[in-house]
Amino acid sequence: MRYKGVENFDHAQAEKLGVLITNLGTPDAPTPAALRRYLGEFLADPRVVEVPRLIWWFVLHGVILRIRPPRSAKAYQKIWGEQGSPLLKHTADQCEKLRQALQTKYGESIEVGFAMRYGNPSIASELDRLSAAGVRKLMVLPLYPQYSATTSASTFDAVARDFSQRRWLPDFRFISHYHDFPAYIEAMATHIEDYWSQHGRSQKLILSYHGIPLKYLKKGDPYHCECYKSSRLLAERLGLGDEDYLTTFQSRFGREEWLRPYTDKTLKALPAQGVESVDVFCPGFASDCLETIEEIDEENREYFMEAGGKEFRYISALNSSAGHIDALVELIEQNLAGWSSPVNDPEVLATRKQRATVLTAEKHAG
Repeated sequence: MRYKGVENFDHAQAEKLGVLITNLGTPDAPTPAALRRYLGEFLADPRVVEVPRLIWWFVLHGVILRIRPPRSAKAYQKIWGEQGSPLLKHTADQCEKLRQALQTKYGESIEVGFAMRYGNPSIASELDRLSAAGVRKLMVLPLYPQYSATTSASTFDAVARDFSQRRWLPDFRFISHYHDFPAYIEAMATHIEDYWSQHGRSQKLILSYHGIPLKYLKKGDPYHCECYKSSRLLAERLGLGDEDYLTTFQSRFGREEWLRPYTDKTLKALPAQGVESVDVFCPGFASDCLETIEEIDEENREYFMEAGGKEFRYISALNSSAGHIDALVELIEQNLAGWSSPVNDPEVLATRKQRATVLTAEKHAG
């Protein structure tokens, strides 16, 4: 097996700390062909769909990838912008603001990048870039506040798969979740309070998280519990009583049971219970994307209004807001603790290169 090396390695190269943020992913274009590639990669991940591989291969390629790409392409076309998908835009913005904030503190000794678990920029390509830039200590932060094997663990799989083919591994840290991190809770609470101060507050706050199959919970996935803890801590910070908010789960597909209560069914039922206005916020989404813009603010808005609701308001994800970036910087710095910044004195680097040159010459002379 040939292992990846560092192209044009130089002993005088400065060493760096590296921070890689990741998110789920996005198609390269809002077209059926691009969606077929993206969904093929996403849904083929055994962490996402735990079905015997042979059976699932026939279902995926024989049914799903024939039917779903055109439908998904139409949905993406509604939200696509000049910079591509909203998820790509917001993640790139988050990366740039994190880079600015961290380099203000650490200088050029820290390198910040972003990648997508599925689609582009890929985790493998960004790890190549970071390695070539001299990163010898790497921290990976998937932007999934609540841990699930379908998201955080899948990201770890992708990093580990790349590392298994790499000659020189960096020191490595991985943040698997931050569902109860105080700064994250505070950023969400402040974001919601700012919205309420401008627009007023509805009868009920709906906290909608991406769903996973119920069987994953029964097998020990902590995602369900972490979502409820995030909701509880956020509600406590906002001073809400149990009757003021609900935790729900969205984005299910297929026939099996997923985590309940379902967001869509909840919104359809609330008007008959006397709830005429709702605010909806998605604590599990670091960035606005198809699932928040199209699924929540369009599809589920329609469900609620058609059922007799009077006012539906979607509160945006934290995206690259100042409070969110501050919270992520605090999280990153806590996890960088114990890693000293590289000392890249030019004389030290030059001496190191000279010693390596001498050793190489002596070895070949012998």
